[in-house]
Amino acid sequence: MARTVLLVRHTEVARAWQGRCYGQSDMGLSRAGAAHARALARQLAAWQPDVVLHSGLRRARILAEATAVVTGIPVHMVAAWKERDFGTWEGRSWTAIYRQTGDAMDGMIDNPESYRPGGGETTMELAARSLAALRDLPSKRVLIVSHGGPIAAIVGTLQSVPVRDWPGLVPAAGAFIEL
Repeated sequence: MARTVLLVRHTEVARAWQGRCYGQSDMGLSRAGAAHARALARQLAAWQPDVVLHSGLRRARILAEATAVVTGIPVHMVAAWKERDFGTWEGRSWTAIYRQTGDAMDGMIDNPESYRPGGGETTMELAARSLAALRDLPSKRVLIVSHGGPIAAIVGTLQSVPVRDWPGLVPAAGAFIEL
């Protein structure tokens, strides 16, 4: 059996977190995000996955578990599918981060091998972790509820897109990409 992967970004986060750097912080969904997750679960179940994985963060787990209810398939947590670790930036507004660091945040795309936003994870560490998780998947139909960073890193790497253009590959909340 060939491996087919459906990468899904979690739905909209709680309103208090919108406009903030949340990375590996663990928050829930907005009302709209929760409603979207319930509706999206039926659509994802129609894809007929053999395996459902999530990152362990609540915003991804909610959608994975809603899909599992429809499919009857148990879900599994795999921490490698978490969003980028943004270190001390987590929980802060992007505006406040910019005020403090200026253009330094461009280091995520200008210096992807060495720049650690907030002392967290480099872009290439995020990509290596995400690609290793992809390689470790079974040869089945695997649905993964993850985050924008890992999805963009995987798609960017597989399509040979320059790191500078990876931010444009981050899918919208609730969007999915089949590999």
